[in-house]
Amino acid sequence: MPYRPTALVLLMLCFFGATGEAVAACTDPAQPGVNWRRCYHDGRNLAGVDLTNAELRDATFQRSILDRSILTGADAFRAKFISARMIGVVLDEARLIEADMTKANLTGASFVDADLRNARLVEAVLRDADLTGARLAGADLRQAELSGATWLDGERVCAEGSVGQCN
Repeated sequence: MPYRPTALVLLMLCFFGATGEAVAACTDPAQPGVNWRRCYHDGRNLAGVDLTNAELRDATFQRSILDRSILTGADAFRAKFISARMIGVVLDEARLIEADMTKANLTGASFVDADLRNARLVEAVLRDADLTGARLAGADLRQAELSGATWLDGERVCAEGSVGQCN
């Protein structure tokens, strides 16, 4: 008698794939823990959504609106937020290694304990952002607006006119 996989085995293969890794469902609604790995969300209005602990590796959110959204603990390794509007977004403890936030508006954003190593923040607006405990090794802050930002130590506030570095 030939081997026939059961319906449960087929269902598991469809959901997890042959590698055992969960397959991203790019059309899933925004919610905590969503898997949007390698998904395109360019130009979307995602203001106020809760993406706590979301899987956003290699995803793209170019020109999207994420104002007041919560991305606490999200894994956004190599994600692209180019020219995104992210006013008041919460990125505490997020993994943003090599993320590209070029020209993003991050006014009032919270990056407490976020990992921004090798991230691109060229010409980003980080006015009044909180960078307490953030890791910025290798991050590119060329022409980034840092006026009023709370710096890594949680005490120093960048002076008005701080561009590219906290003065």
